[in-house]
Amino acid sequence: MKITDYQKVQTLDESNIVLIDGNNGTKTIMVTDFIKSLIGLTSSQDFISGVNLSELTQINTLSADDKLLIGTAAGNKAIGADDALFAILDAFVPKEQRRMIYRGKNLGSVITEDQKANIKNGTFKGFFLGDYWSIGSYTWRIVDFDYWYNCGDTAFTKPHLVIMPDKPLYNAQMNETNITTGGYVGSKMYKENLSQAKTLAASAFGNLILTHREHLTNAVTNGYPSGGSWYDSTLELPNEIMMYGSHVFAPSGNGTIIPNRYTISKTQLALFSVVPKLISNRATFWLRDVVSSAHFAGVASHGNANFSGASDSLGVRPVFAIG
Repeated sequence: MKITDYQKVQTLDESNIVLIDGNNGTKTIMVTDFIKSLIGLTSSQDFISGVNLSELTQINTLSADDKLLIGTAAGNKAIGADDALFAILDAFVPKEQRRMIYRGKNLGSVITEDQKANIKNGTFKGFFLGDYWSIGSYTWRIVDFDYWYNCGDTAFTKPHLVIMPDKPLYNAQMNETNITTGGYVGSKMYKENLSQAKTLAASAFGNLILTHREHLTNAVTNGYPSGGSWYDSTLELPNEIMMYGSHVFAPSGNGTIIPNRYTISKTQLALFSVVPKLISNRATFWLRDVVSSAHFAGVASHGNANFSGASDSLGVRPVFAIG
């Protein structure tokens, strides 16, 4: 399917029609009713807008080689059946629902000017959860939409996609010895070892990478994260909540000690809720949560939640916003 044809259906409106070949010949159906018809097929409704669904047998047997004809002001345009549903969703679905609909489409080897515009204007046209760019030797995947919107001690109000590479970019230590002094902000990872990741991300997305305010741990007492503050953040290690939906190894309060676990990254990233198999991809990598006086949290290659001594060299799989 040529991208130019796909772009045509991004301008669908309610007056457009779809032509479908049924047993008794070609039938026309309004775009809005076509969506209802697809739903009707699963709910045993016989007629929608005068179209006998029993005649539209092609809907049940569509293959990637089939085409749908879209009636537009510029004439009929063909779109592959495999693209048709997402083309309709792209035209009509509320942008908030994009983080619930997995597609996983390759968006190219470079971010285009149209793509940049549709991120910056907040419509997110052309993007669904799990879509990705293959840039260099890395796969940079959309894991959420507007995740940090309106959060921070200074509100973050720029429309944004949240990006993570599918696998670690490289391996590095949190610290040279098994200590967590100074928490995440005090670690060698934060101070030095994220630099290569920032360079790789910048080479892929340039000035699209946004800065937001993030609350990060900067002190540890008796193995508990005991202090934190607001910092400008471009690219960070994710925390346990972003991966799993909850803390696992990060210490909780015992009735006397209240650990510093303040964070605006407080819900699981949408991709890992919808497609949990993409959490690990058989790779072991760091998370930023302090677990003890010697350990930070991580994701193990077997898919299990894990922790490791700070001096271990594990994967760096960062998360950041573009817009």
